[in-house]
Amino acid sequence: MAFYRHHVFFCTNQRADGGCCGDFNAQAIRDYAKDRVKQLGLKAPGGVRINSAGCLGRCAEGPTLVVYPEGTWYTYVDRRDVDEIIERHLVAGEPVERLKI
Repeated sequence: MAFYRHHVFFCTNQRADGGCCGDFNAQAIRDYAKDRVKQLGLKAPGGVRINSAGCLGRCAEGPTLVVYPEGTWYTYVDRRDVDEIIERHLVAGEPVERLKI
């Protein structure tokens, strides 16, 4: 069994020249996801871990996150999108097709 059922990496990279996830409030969205996972009681070994990542290399596709062990890549616009990823993918095990990249 894996230490975490799901490990989620949010790109929070910020560059001086722009054009990266940090331009889309990525750190605040990552913080929100971390708090939401904790509120739902999912933060624990065998549960869900939310982490920040440097550049994930998919800058042209908007703010990104990746869920492991599946290796499912997502983009998002706001907290509602992240809530949907948490509720459908992390809780129910169903990838959110409309947000996949």
